[in-house]
Amino acid sequence: MTLYLLKHFAIALATLVLASMVVFAVLEILPGDPARLMLGMNASADQVELLRNQMGLNAPLGLRYLHWAGGLLSLDFGRSYTYSVPVIDLVRERLAVSLPLALIALALSTIIAIPVGLFSASRRGRAGDTVAMGAAQLGVAVPNFWFALMLIYVFAVWLRLVPAGGFPGWSAGVWPALKSLLLPAIALALPQAAILARVTRSALIEVLNEDYIRTARAKGLPYRAVLWRHALRNAMIPVLTILGLQFAFLLAGTIIIENVFYLPGLGRLVFQAITQRDLIVVESVIMLLVAAVIAVNLLVDLSYAVVDPRLRGRQ
Repeated sequence: MTLYLLKHFAIALATLVLASMVVFAVLEILPGDPARLMLGMNASADQVELLRNQMGLNAPLGLRYLHWAGGLLSLDFGRSYTYSVPVIDLVRERLAVSLPLALIALALSTIIAIPVGLFSASRRGRAGDTVAMGAAQLGVAVPNFWFALMLIYVFAVWLRLVPAGGFPGWSAGVWPALKSLLLPAIALALPQAAILARVTRSALIEVLNEDYIRTARAKGLPYRAVLWRHALRNAMIPVLTILGLQFAFLLAGTIIIENVFYLPGLGRLVFQAITQRDLIVVESVIMLLVAAVIAVNLLVDLSYAVVDPRLRGRQ
């Protein structure tokens, strides 16, 4: 088990270092001078050069990378060119929106998808299976921003149960903050639940055809017990893989939903920083999201060994 852990930690660390190099290099070769964009086209060459020196843009590329990467290790992400505040403060403020939103959406998608997948797999080929998978196919096909608009119309405009957008902040109270995140979380969760339900169904159908399932049934175990105790656990590896990918998507890929609901999250911050060429913000937030994705994937890899102990022996 120790070798299994060390191997996966080493892979995660190497991936993180390589990702930091790629992110830094890609953003550095993008066209446009950040100093020129910030000062405007009417700024003089001396003013632009002075700002470039202040921003450290004239330093050698390798030195700038080492300075930036060293700052990341000490959680010193630098100072935003646009907002004139430490990037860590911006990230902390926006993460207070994006992280709860991603966790709520992930919880909702799991709560919806696992029972639907179980129901559909246990009724394979019947009317219930057809209806459930038809609904899942519709959920995969329809984009989440359409769900968002429909939810706003029904629950915010028509029924007036929740706000249509904005975020009051956690200082306004837990319930008002959660109410403002509820609709975007549902809009994010529905397509992800559809994908997860289809994966759960496929994994369960494959497991239900195994010999040990037939043996358990032959011993007289109730079908419900076989489904929950034996089949579901052995079908969890592909389900966990999808859950890990979904969390990464929900944390990093919510730009459209955050703009629809006007939420001050990480996705919206990255979008604004890209349009303003605030490179230090873009680099820092992207690396934070990359680190989160790598950490989640590492946890998923480690959970494989918990779900299926045979993997530890193979490693």
